[in-house]
Amino acid sequence: MPAKSKKQQMAAGAALSAKRGDKKKSELKGASRSMVESMSEKELEKMAHTDRKKLPEKASKD
Repeated sequence: MPAKSKKQQMAAGAALSAKRGDKKKSELKGASRSMVESMSEKELEKMAHTDRKKLPEKASKD
């Protein structure tokens, strides 16, 4: 599933980095901390590799 906002894309990137062991899980904050536990590496990859050019800064609450 692609990211719906720039913030979500960046959080997924941080979570993916921790999942792969490049970053400590204790360094994560907010959404990225819960993403690393609840999502698979493949799901995080799809979300983190979303092109940010057309994404809004924050996702609307629909």
